[in-house]
Amino acid sequence: MTLFVFFAVLAAAAMHAIWNALVKVHLDRFLSITLMTLGMGAAALVVLPFVEVPKAEVWPYIIASVIFHMGYRTFLIGAYKAGDFAQTYPLARGTAPLLAAFGGMFVVAEIPGPFAILGIFLLSAGTLVMSFRGGAHLEKLNLRAVGFALGTSIFIASYTLSDGSGARLAATAQSYAAWLFICDAFGALVLCLIFRGPKALPVLARDWKAGLFTGVLSGAAYWIVMWAMTKAPIASVASLRETSILFAMMISVFALGEKMTGWRGAAALSIVAGVVALRLG
Repeated sequence: MTLFVFFAVLAAAAMHAIWNALVKVHLDRFLSITLMTLGMGAAALVVLPFVEVPKAEVWPYIIASVIFHMGYRTFLIGAYKAGDFAQTYPLARGTAPLLAAFGGMFVVAEIPGPFAILGIFLLSAGTLVMSFRGGAHLEKLNLRAVGFALGTSIFIASYTLSDGSGARLAATAQSYAAWLFICDAFGALVLCLIFRGPKALPVLARDWKAGLFTGVLSGAAYWIVMWAMTKAPIASVASLRETSILFAMMISVFALGEKMTGWRGAAALSIVAGVVALRLG
């Protein structure tokens, strides 16, 4: 991973943390993610005339990614129903890079080096500890909630590998991203109608400005990630992306005045050590 790609992914992680911290939408997480996805699709329409239509061999990756994203959102709903998503979602985010690393060995034949493997594990461990704020509530997790969390992580790793492979095969990462965002917006809308019905549409419409804003930021951040996966190993990029939780912690401490606990400090050190290891790898 070159220094430019390395800092580009860190910038994408920071963007992800910033829009999560700044944007307040009065919706539950499922509708918020649906609204953001629709915003990404709307923003992609603007750039569509300036990018190439994907070749036939690229479309299976786009279709697969849309299906994986729909599965991710379906398990998101299940996680909400099974338990506290604030606990189960971090479990998904922390294990997804590990699954992406193992999957990358078989899907794209990428074998991480020793430092890269160490970095992936340190980043995943730091993400889990940071998210659980020291693991104080781990004993409250039930098996059903853990199952949905791990299922979510499988879908995250799956669309990561699909998008990394598809972006490499496409003419440019920009063309792949634009068409993916539009197709994914359609999939998100269908899934929203299935789970919430037509009554959700006026609710989403009321917050369209927030959706467009978050969609532009999130789309730009994920486009950077997909571009980076054409330049560097997918597992390393996927793991480095999770440093967004470190940026979120910094925002919460320095901007929102939250307490810096010992566990948070230890998690931050683990994430930083993982970043250094990935860079050395």
